[in-house]
Amino acid sequence: MNRLKNKSSSFLIPVLLIIGLGVMGWWFFHDPSSSFRISVPGSDNRGKALRVKQDSVKIGEFFTFFKTGESLPGKNWPRFRGTDFDNINKENIRLIDIWDKAGPRILWKVTLGEGHAAPAIYDGRVYLLDYDETNRQDALRCFSLVTGEELWRRAYHVHLKRNHGLSRTIPAVTEKYVVTIGPRGHVMCVDRLTGNLRWGLDLIKEFNSEVPFWYTGQCPLVDHDTAIIATGGKSLMIAIDCNTGKKVWETPNSKNWKMSHSSIMPMTYGRRKMYVYCAVGGICGIAASGPDRGKILWETTEFSPSVIAPSPVIMDQGRIFMTAGYGAGSALLQINEENGRLHVAIIQKYKPMEGLASEQQTPILLKGCLYGIQPKDAGGLRNQFVCCKEGDGKKILMSSGKTDRFGLGPYIFADGKFFILNDDGEMTIAKASPSGFEVLDKTRIIDGQDSWGPLAIAGGYMLMRDSKTMVCLDIRKK
Repeated sequence: MNRLKNKSSSFLIPVLLIIGLGVMGWWFFHDPSSSFRISVPGSDNRGKALRVKQDSVKIGEFFTFFKTGESLPGKNWPRFRGTDFDNINKENIRLIDIWDKAGPRILWKVTLGEGHAAPAIYDGRVYLLDYDETNRQDALRCFSLVTGEELWRRAYHVHLKRNHGLSRTIPAVTEKYVVTIGPRGHVMCVDRLTGNLRWGLDLIKEFNSEVPFWYTGQCPLVDHDTAIIATGGKSLMIAIDCNTGKKVWETPNSKNWKMSHSSIMPMTYGRRKMYVYCAVGGICGIAASGPDRGKILWETTEFSPSVIAPSPVIMDQGRIFMTAGYGAGSALLQINEENGRLHVAIIQKYKPMEGLASEQQTPILLKGCLYGIQPKDAGGLRNQFVCCKEGDGKKILMSSGKTDRFGLGPYIFADGKFFILNDDGEMTIAKASPSGFEVLDKTRIIDGQDSWGPLAIAGGYMLMRDSKTMVCLDIRKK
């Protein structure tokens, strides 16, 4: 019996040894990540539904008049990033440094469809492209800035499914017109005062545009009564006469660049005026005037993230700062002229852990410095408000610190201070400079979530929103 046990043991030990060596070999040489797939925006196929054509959409079909409202001349925030495209309010109005002891002075609030669309203000009227979830309609709504009463709305049926919210864009408003872009690429132009429909344009039907993941985020630009839209598809950019709806010019899209969430920014270099756009595919400058209007003056593919939400920051001396989220980081571009032709070079490029970057909001250029909120992949500085020199995004000069983080929230500069909103509706008033960050006061405005829509200030009134509510605050200093 003992001999039998000894034989079994002598046979079992080599077998176990061989099995153990096999397991160890598999452990060392097997790559468990070989079946992994990189998670990128849109890999869950949420974007597929956005490419379905809707032939039945009749842009601007419905109009509802509620009441006549008064005009308040000069109280303007007429488009995305304000009058000068810099997100700086330049009115000579003293604003609060601290919140009232009784709480923020909320003049009015209104319930909205889920989204991040923000308002524009013109002569004391508020214009917002909302999504009416009950009636399944894109709805351009006009309110009184002071009372919050709805004056009129212009709407049209379009079916949307929630995709991290619904609406996202800000109207462009002039003395005569309001131009909007809906979540599925429907462009509408109406008379500013009456809401009368001028024209509508379906970018998917007319230009084979591909709506970006999470719906359209591009805010329209109106320049001298001409609407400038980046379409993607068969054209890269178009210009439409706001009065007639007729196409003025278009830029061919030979490289098949796609529409991004970024918005077009005007720029003048030397004597050349151009429109700077960061598409999915590359960045370009397109002639805005003269015999070459609509022509690509320069372009680069060296910075081309798959998702771009921030817009170009135009600096002096032909420099452009561009940033994006999801690990893309930032780039500093330099435009130069040689023998009558423009050329572009990227003079600085880095990842989000190496310097100033942004996932959603566009940084503010102020007195030679760039200010912004770091993305979640910026390491120890994630979600902090930071500052760097405009020519060197890698060198962070100031941060808000570990106790003051702001997520994806918006920010604006007015009356010598920053108003910074975090994801959950808490507003911070702060002084910020390369030498430091000083919190003056903070308070929660709305008990909501995803407070990502850009802020607007006009006449001492501030408009802000979370995912479902917009409020108007009186922030004038008493």
